[in-house]
Amino acid sequence: MTAQGFLLLLELVGVFAFALDGALVAMRSTHLDLFGVVALGIVTAVGGGILRDVLLGELPPATFRTWYYLATATGGALVAFWGHRLLARMARPIVVFDTIGLSLFAVTGAQLAVDAGIDPGQAILLGGLTGVGGGTMRDVLVRKVPSILTGGLYAVPALLGAVVAVVGPLLGISAGVAAFAGGVVCAGLRTGGLLRGWRAPRATLQSPEELD
Repeated sequence: MTAQGFLLLLELVGVFAFALDGALVAMRSTHLDLFGVVALGIVTAVGGGILRDVLLGELPPATFRTWYYLATATGGALVAFWGHRLLARMARPIVVFDTIGLSLFAVTGAQLAVDAGIDPGQAILLGGLTGVGGGTMRDVLVRKVPSILTGGLYAVPALLGAVVAVVGPLLGISAGVAAFAGGVVCAGLRTGGLLRGWRAPRATLQSPEELD
């Protein structure tokens, strides 16, 4: 398998995982019907990739140039809709699928940006955006404060995973190994933050009422 094919495979796995995540959030938070569940699953799955492609000037975005992105996202959302009772028995399924999607999208987004000729720094930012973009759109649509703004480790793991994915090949490491390592770093930090309560620093500025 070529490096490009490997990245495509990883991205499709991320699409499926994020579609499951978005659909489960739709059912748990807002009790949407089948159409709403599938729509939110698709937005969660492909939103970050669309943002990345638009910023890279890859128009129309890959989601609309091929059939398999939307098909994979729709499949993931339908699996969540029809199999939610089984998925509910799993340990924290939404967090699991969100972590998988975040990790895969961060590393593939960064490496695809590098392949498009983007400098490493900007490629890392695009990797992070690819990872958190769909989840942010999901949270806005269900009227939640986006995860990247609530202090939990969400954007930071995505950015660090993208750093590993981009810097690895510059140090002579193969793109596949760097992508795997970046995914492990992202998933590890995200999981550690959830299990151990790691958080980004919070602002401590008091309101005028509290100062009186």
